Amino acid sequence: MLLGAPLASSAFVTERMRKLVALPVLSADALSSVAYGPEAMLTVLVLAGAAGLAYSFPVAAVIVFLMLAVGVSYRQTIRAYPHGGGSYIVAGDNLGPAAGLVAAAGLMTDYVLTVAVSIASGIAAITSALPGLVPWTVPLGVLVVVVLLAGNLRGIRQAGALFAAPTYAFVIAMFALIGAGLVDAAETGFRPVAPPALPVTEAVGLLLITRAFSSGATAMTGIEAISNAVPAFRPVEWRNARTTLSWMVGLLIAMFAGIVVLIHLTGVVPHSRETVLSQLAHLSFGGGWMYVYIQAATAAVLLLAANTAYNDFPRVLSLLARDDYAPKAFLRLGDRLAYSRSIVLLSLAAALVYIAFEGRTDALIPLYAVGVFLAFTLSQGGMVVHWWRRRDPHWRKSLVFNAVGAVLSGLVLLTAGVGKFTSGAWVALIAVLLFLLVTTRIRSHYTAARAYLRLRPHAVELPARTGAGPLAPATPAGGPRAGREAKKAKRAERAERAEKAERTGEPEEAEEIPGEIHHLSVVAVATLDLAGMRTLAYAASLGQPALAVHISTTEDEERRFRAYWSLWGDHLPLQTVLSPYRAVVAPLVHYIETLHRLNPELTLTVILPEIVTRHRRHQFLHSRTAARLRRALRHLPKIVITTVPFHLP
Repeated sequence: MLLGAPLASSAFVTERMRKLVALPVLSADALSSVAYGPEAMLTVLVLAGAAGLAYSFPVAAVIVFLMLAVGVSYRQTIRAYPHGGGSYIVAGDNLGPAAGLVAAAGLMTDYVLTVAVSIASGIAAITSALPGLVPWTVPLGVLVVVVLLAGNLRGIRQAGALFAAPTYAFVIAMFALIGAGLVDAAETGFRPVAPPALPVTEAVGLLLITRAFSSGATAMTGIEAISNAVPAFRPVEWRNARTTLSWMVGLLIAMFAGIVVLIHLTGVVPHSRETVLSQLAHLSFGGGWMYVYIQAATAAVLLLAANTAYNDFPRVLSLLARDDYAPKAFLRLGDRLAYSRSIVLLSLAAALVYIAFEGRTDALIPLYAVGVFLAFTLSQGGMVVHWWRRRDPHWRKSLVFNAVGAVLSGLVLLTAGVGKFTSGAWVALIAVLLFLLVTTRIRSHYTAARAYLRLRPHAVELPARTGAGPLAPATPAGGPRAGREAKKAKRAERAERAEKAERTGEPEEAEEIPGEIHHLSVVAVATLDLAGMRTLAYAASLGQPALAVHISTTEDEERRFRAYWSLWGDHLPLQTVLSPYRAVVAPLVHYIETLHRLNPELTLTVILPEIVTRHRRHQFLHSRTAARLRRALRHLPKIVITTVPFHLP
């Protein structure tokens, strides 16, 4: 079993943020989506030629209304969940575990595609300015994934001006572009330029318009981020979060609408060689420094938006692991206080998706809408149930806002799933179904294992507690004086060995006779279950001094474990170690190293329970702490790592 207890709170340990910092840090994903949202909408409409482009304003108006409705809906979520209310939590609390799991499936798909789409769009911004790099689109994108992977494994956090600067630079660039374009249009009386002659490959119809609508609605991705991160704000947290959300939605609507108006006035249409934003910037600024600034700011904010998924993906995966829907290994922080396994998994999935779709934003967009609006719909639907049950002051108004958000998000989900099914949405739907299948099977295994491992009255016979402490040596024959003489002789012997080791350069490990080895058994206990009790019984049966060690991630867990210990395990001394950063292996390694340093004459045998499953595919669901301890402690002498196997039926 894993050492330690389930994660009490899945949020990263972050500094409380001011609104001026929180706005760019938490809004990077949402605001950067205007770099590809309007273009994704036009890419569909242009299939019908000029007749299709005539619908750009009506479709964009509906998207703007959707942004406003969903933004207002999430303001209600922040008020109802001041400690953070992601789609998984809200849907699970109000619609049941199954709905929460479906929402999590949508979120996980969304985060993988956030990395892939943001990188694809960012690379497109670079290749639009430097066309010679077009053949390197896929290698450049994979390189960005590798850089993000390396940075996040080293524990980089989104905080401060360093991460706020790209978002503010992008907002300034967009408003400069919109302002310059409107000034140019005013000189011609705001007469729109006719688009170039376009081949018509599809007739204007309901299916085309709904596909364009769902593609353009991807400009709303990331709008949930602020409601997830309410505790990261300075007090009063929920009020500051609502204010920041309002500013984000306002900026998003202004930039989205401004870009659509400019596209209409300039007659720009999407094509594969250059992004729409690059074309607009060329028209307003030529190829000068301002054009370079706009492209650089766009690429920077899109790459930052990709990095936001590296905070959110591990958080949701840790919540799933807490609830037994994912391997428990995803609960644990690495040596640099980062969710290393989750970060690697996200990087691999995003890189595979990016390579499979050759880094093309237009090919990835159909996959994107399904996950985004699946989570939106269930979250807002859960809020409707929340207000109906609670009936707090002004609950009717809040219920209406969330109901409108749920209905509109559901419509986008339906249009994206049906209208874009053959264009790639089927991949996202299959991914969601596979996710549900795997997570429910994992939950079933953990449920069965927990039932088998659970302690019951009279299930085990506890050995009597010995009076001697774990480090107290037995009193030798001859009484205390003989004991003192024996200790003096041992100290002299150790000093002689140390001197010899220093003189010859050989390690100080000279115990060659069994009587020269002095033991201390350290039993690492995560949970008091049958596997843990078998391990404790094995240690006690050796007849050597022993103690148990438990890594507690919170003070509450430490108190709970000590209470359980007084009932089930009080036959050995217990040492608890508090690990506030929820790491487990590193604190245990530190404790053993300290114990070794304080008692160099002892041979420490670290004993851990090991769950052995019948099927090999289930083995990865259980801890491999022993192997990690061996790697971490192999440089120290007199430390033995061993396991006591416990076989599941």
